[in-house]
Amino acid sequence: MKVLVVGSGGREHAICWKLSKSPKVDKIYCAPGNAGIAELAECVDIKAMEFEKLVAFAKENSIDLYCYRYGRPTCRRCR
Repeated sequence: MKVLVVGSGGREHAICWKLSKSPKVDKIYCAPGNAGIAELAECVDIKAMEFEKLVAFAKENSIDLYCYRYGRPTCRRCR
């Protein structure tokens, strides 16, 4: 399974770490990620609020699972 985690903080690092322990996960991408996350996942130069780019990346790379933390910017975007 290919996973895309969106964010660059400690929460996203913890998610990537836990995902890396799963035998079901073949590849982890993180956008934008950070140096610590880069040890666990391939960091992608897309900001968390660049929704169109994230969707395009997910489609191009056949992402199976998308993990985006729930937050105020996401809520505003959906309205």
